[in-house]
Amino acid sequence: MTSYWSLLRHPGVGRLISAQLVARFPGGMLSLGFLIFIEHKTGQYADAGLVLAATSIGQAVAGPLTSRWMGRWGMRRVLVLTLAICTLSVLTIALVPMPLWAYISLGLLTGLSTPPIQPAVRTIYPKIVNSTQLTPLFSLDASAQEIIWVLGPVVTTVVATQVGPVWAIALAASLMVIGGTWFIASPEVGQVRIPPSRRSFGSVLKKPTVLIATMTGFLLVGACAAVEAGVVATFGDEGVEAGLVLAIFSVGSLVGGLSLGHAGITPWSLARRMLIVSFGMAAATAALGVWWLAGTLLIAGVGIAPALAVIFAIVSSSVKFSDTAEAYGWIGTGQLIGSAIGSAIAGFLIDQNGAVGALWTAAVFAFIGFLVPLALRPALPDLRGRDASPIPDTEPVQTL
Repeated sequence: MTSYWSLLRHPGVGRLISAQLVARFPGGMLSLGFLIFIEHKTGQYADAGLVLAATSIGQAVAGPLTSRWMGRWGMRRVLVLTLAICTLSVLTIALVPMPLWAYISLGLLTGLSTPPIQPAVRTIYPKIVNSTQLTPLFSLDASAQEIIWVLGPVVTTVVATQVGPVWAIALAASLMVIGGTWFIASPEVGQVRIPPSRRSFGSVLKKPTVLIATMTGFLLVGACAAVEAGVVATFGDEGVEAGLVLAIFSVGSLVGGLSLGHAGITPWSLARRMLIVSFGMAAATAALGVWWLAGTLLIAGVGIAPALAVIFAIVSSSVKFSDTAEAYGWIGTGQLIGSAIGSAIAGFLIDQNGAVGALWTAAVFAFIGFLVPLALRPALPDLRGRDASPIPDTEPVQTL
């Protein structure tokens, strides 16, 4: 922990991590807030599901595109524009009565205009710390984001049930504005300039490391989404058991990220971390008691943040600086699609086989997520003793 405190005292690091956490905190609030709000308005969870699906589709489509725009127009311009549109869309949903199709349209606009905070901050990190600090910083960032998924749903549920769904959404919008403004005002956002990419849109996916990272992230987040569905189906959404188990799941990820943050990254690292996740999720299918699920998912969680840290590091080390933001945007898109597909398959199997069907879905997703980096190991870099910073952009210089 001493090394992490030292890292946080590095100029700009603590401010950037804090600002981006506040700016992204609505990510753990809005889905549940929209779900409760739309169900109260229409009386149908199916209607709420359509709004959430539209929002997720918008985020998946816009992630790589808005990330790439930061290299063309500058980070601050893109972040200010998307923050303004997204905030107005969210507040309009909460405050203006409208038919379902309008809620769906605004949900899509909310997703399309989600500020690309995550690609921005992970593009900045290599420019504010030295090469030996970059991998631990990625690990610290991946661990810290668990705060969003632990506290976000709790805060939303409390505010929505005790005060009202409108206030829960308004709180999320307020945090988006406060955190987004804080992040945009950070000196590092103005100092770091992303060169415009000379490659065509999407060509960064031809990089083996980016493709492997996107595929593994898709499977990892799909497994986590299936676990969440399975836990809620096991205990229902009325008691505290589901929240307790999912909180322990996230605590495992936090502990794993902080514990393995300084471990050297080899071509085996991603597969090993996914094996931990796969083992824990497979073990969870053996019984559905509170403490069994809490213990096995604690083990599974230990591999999650470390796996994400490896994903960020191998991408950073293998693409040009001008392509990093778009690469992280594609990884985000893969994770969003994984979440949607994992939840959908888990929901179908819950109806057919009960809650254990969702846990089997998670175990299969995680096991395939272990096999992908294992089979493609020769394409992954060995970063022990190497700089994980992006490849510098170069161009020919005319000489006489």
